[in-house]
Amino acid sequence: MKTYKIALLPGDGIGRDVTAAAWAVLEKAAQSNGFSLDATSYPWSCDYYLENGSMMPGDGIETLRSFDAILLGAIGWPRKVPDSVSLHGLLLPIRKAFVQYANIRPHRLLPGVQGPLRADGFDILCIRENTEGEYSGAGGRVHQGTDNEVAVETSIFTRNGVERILRFGFEQARARSGKLASVTKSNAQKYSMVFWDEITQRLSAEYPDVEVTSYHIDAMAARMVMAPDSLDVVVASNLFGDILTDLGAAIQGGLGFAASANINPDRSAPSMFEPVHGSAPDIAHLGIANPIAAIWSGAMMLEHLGETAASAKVMAAIETTTARGIGAIPGKDKTDAITASVLSALG
Repeated sequence: MKTYKIALLPGDGIGRDVTAAAWAVLEKAAQSNGFSLDATSYPWSCDYYLENGSMMPGDGIETLRSFDAILLGAIGWPRKVPDSVSLHGLLLPIRKAFVQYANIRPHRLLPGVQGPLRADGFDILCIRENTEGEYSGAGGRVHQGTDNEVAVETSIFTRNGVERILRFGFEQARARSGKLASVTKSNAQKYSMVFWDEITQRLSAEYPDVEVTSYHIDAMAARMVMAPDSLDVVVASNLFGDILTDLGAAIQGGLGFAASANINPDRSAPSMFEPVHGSAPDIAHLGIANPIAAIWSGAMMLEHLGETAASAKVMAAIETTTARGIGAIPGKDKTDAITASVLSALG
């Protein structure tokens, strides 16, 4: 029996509840599909930071390197630790160290879920550049606390970084409908975004079977609301992709349905899977968090590991659950009830 080593990072707030729910589903899927999952859980979180002065130990990256994949719940608790500290202390270092440059976020309505739009036939796959761009962390502040204080934040776009995420987007589009939307703001950002557009145009010659359209970020935001069914694969920079995928979560019924994967495409290091939602401190420990996004992220993990049959069964169980009206309306059902329904649908 094949065994996969999985690192669990439940994190903060509802991250702990939804990770436990997802893990219960994944274990059952593994048992019924002839493989096993060996989990090691780490307490790295904002509470860990308050106790130890860091979001993870100094050897945290090397500790994670030996795993086949990482399943993360949610990180952040702003009243305890600034988000800039928690993000740059855990999530971004993992994404960068393991070259998880492709952030994949699917957006579609599950059966029984009603979104806020009149449109319901959309199926959008957002591909977000995940290791550089606007979240590179290059910059600084000088003359702090004075009237002359200056803050500089520099976006870093490398040819290698832009080309590999665009190529990943083209490949995803080729495997789906053959339509790719590339998102920039090249009319205003005449260096980095024109650079992105130029690489998009050059690569398009290698993918004559893919219809590529370039959009400005503001126009894309409007299109996702007005005509989401006109989109298939969308590729964008770190910041633009982050914003668009929260909009994607909104049109698919809420953050409780939004899954994601941080992928290392050449598999030289583990990939990480996490729901898009945050730690939701206001509802933490109330038992009302929707675990579907975490379970969906777990299904993406199984697919990445090559267990496609088990992944498909988990997704079918999610869809059976929401079709029954369980977990389909935010706040209506308890975490345990949704989890139990998905487990039951797995058979």
